[in-house]
Amino acid sequence: MDAKTCLQKLQYVGVLAFATVDERGGPQIRSISAIHYEPEALYFFTAKGKEFCRQLLSDGRVQILGYTKYKEMIRLSAKAKPAAGQTTWIETIFAEQPYLSNVYPEDTGKLAGIVFEISDGEIEYFHLGVNPIFRENYTIGAGQISKKGYQITDACISCGICMESCPQRCITSGTPCQIQQEHCLHCGNCHMVCPIQAVEKRG
Repeated sequence: MDAKTCLQKLQYVGVLAFATVDERGGPQIRSISAIHYEPEALYFFTAKGKEFCRQLLSDGRVQILGYTKYKEMIRLSAKAKPAAGQTTWIETIFAEQPYLSNVYPEDTGKLAGIVFEISDGEIEYFHLGVNPIFRENYTIGAGQISKKGYQITDACISCGICMESCPQRCITSGTPCQIQQEHCLHCGNCHMVCPIQAVEKRG
């Protein structure tokens, strides 16, 4: 798995959930299908008058979520920016998504719409359809990976209680015990049951 494959999988999903935050700090989410994919970037169309557009122009931060029929969750966290060459990208997206011509007939989309580009970001891939589960993070462009989940510190006394409580059995014995991060659910069981608080959150 890699970032390019994750973007391809998002393309197969088709309609993705885009989340932003409004001026009052409230979560906002909408479904977007007017998207064009490049090997390591994506471009999406929205109307200039929408709150979605205003939120992107004022802040830029967005999370995009897709879920495949194989129980794969793919989340892209990034900053969106207006794309250079608006006319070209609008024409490309309209050609790939013919329904848009019904919504914006006779080139009205070029007046009403704007295309945003995402070329830097972090992708989180989380596969619940395999045993053990599998997760990994990738970047596109200048994106950075943020650490999540839990880790076991050198304070560990190797009592094994965390191993017994792990749903995925992804903790191996040692001094200290080790969490296999690619199989971790981030459920926090190990953190809650450790008798000496040797398990801490990452990041």
